[in-house]
Amino acid sequence: MNLKTQGFILLDVDVAALNNAGKNTTSNFDNAVATKKIYKNGRSFTYVSGQAWRYWWRETLKMNHNWELSPISRESKVAFTDADPISYADDDVFGYMRAAKAVVLDEKGEPEKDKKGKDKMENVTVTRVSPLKNSAIVSAASVNTQENWSSMARHEGDSVPYSKEEYSAVMKGMFSLDLFQVGTFSNYNKTGFKNLTDLLKAQALASGATEIKDPKGTQQLVQLDKKIRTQRVVDTISALKTISGGAMQTNNMADVTPKLLVLATMKTGNHPFSHIIKNDGARSERAIFNVDGLKEVLIDYKDQFVGDIFIGKRSGFMDEHNEDLLGLINEFTNVKLLSVNQAIDQYCVQVKTQMP
Repeated sequence: MNLKTQGFILLDVDVAALNNAGKNTTSNFDNAVATKKIYKNGRSFTYVSGQAWRYWWRETLKMNHNWELSPISRESKVAFTDADPISYADDDVFGYMRAAKAVVLDEKGEPEKDKKGKDKMENVTVTRVSPLKNSAIVSAASVNTQENWSSMARHEGDSVPYSKEEYSAVMKGMFSLDLFQVGTFSNYNKTGFKNLTDLLKAQALASGATEIKDPKGTQQLVQLDKKIRTQRVVDTISALKTISGGAMQTNNMADVTPKLLVLATMKTGNHPFSHIIKNDGARSERAIFNVDGLKEVLIDYKDQFVGDIFIGKRSGFMDEHNEDLLGLINEFTNVKLLSVNQAIDQYCVQVKTQMP
């Protein structure tokens, strides 16, 4: 059974500028920076790109969970990591694509030699689809950004004006983490399925990895020890407790840890929590937690959930929904309502028992 962690988060930021979009062409100032915005139904919504969220996540794992990140190389206009998911957990969890030269192995798994006695090389492209998939982080209600005018005036002569866009918003994001795929690699000679070079596969097996049958076919997969795979999953989810990042942090520092989150293990790859936050409809300017929508998800997908569903909420955030949430956990015995960090910790205890 291919289980997935499905997660949903809400952020609450004030006077923030989390992800910028370059020069603001609508401003009267030459030095003006715009924030990222997108439009839906004629309304403006601020957002953080999925790539930016992944950068925050990766850096948090490095700083707070002692992950040694895969080295980055650059050739002309192309940059890539080592593409070594055995040694580097971020290559495993976040995926990669790299075209490089690799050592050719013979039938015994030994490097083949050319006429000069050197290791024979071949061009190989290795690709790994990330087990961790995430959305952008988008404001749950429409947002009118404000242009903040500033100036550099600590020098003689005229001041130098500049501006940036700022906003306050409740923002939503979702992610999915494939529990089977973490620490499990294919080596097929097929586009998108060659995660490892032959040499890296041989090194992995020699260092304790094992081969298992691909449940989706007849090929063999390379799988790391369960302890390593479990730790990578737990670290990835636990990082949400301390995740930090965002542009303009010097003057617009914002807390980007979740103020509300939902964590569940599911049999399906479909993410069911995307609409448990809504806006007030008329002006679309107020974010409202959709308790009825969550209840509907719990009923419609009851056969797809494995174990408990954990809701974490910070005290002081959307407290007007406290009674509704308490009613929800009284109605559904598999729903737990906790603080954000408690929900993450208890979900991680559960997921350890669900690792394949």
